[in-house]
Amino acid sequence: MAQLRQDYAQFVAREAEVLVIGPEDQEAFRAYWEKERLPFVGLADPKHEVANQYGQQVKLLKLGRMPALMVIDKAGLVRFRHYGGGMSDIVPSRRILAVLDEINQAPA
Repeated sequence: MAQLRQDYAQFVAREAEVLVIGPEDQEAFRAYWEKERLPFVGLADPKHEVANQYGQQVKLLKLGRMPALMVIDKAGLVRFRHYGGGMSDIVPSRRILAVLDEINQAPA
């Protein structure tokens, strides 16, 4: 999440919002957000309801919920998705920013 925090202004400049969904309960999530001073939205999902809707995998032998990233446009269409195979399989910000640039350049 350090990468997201570092690049957050670039997402906002592209009229995008970052939403991080995590498996912790609401109190643990709130405490982490306050401690780390994260500028984007966090959503506690301890029952995996949102994660399941978007197909995020849980692999107990790989420490739990695998990274997943989606770019959803203003019409609600998933324009990019990445399901990580391990905890370090994170899409770099530059790739996500490029997807946002493509979306913003497309005719309305």
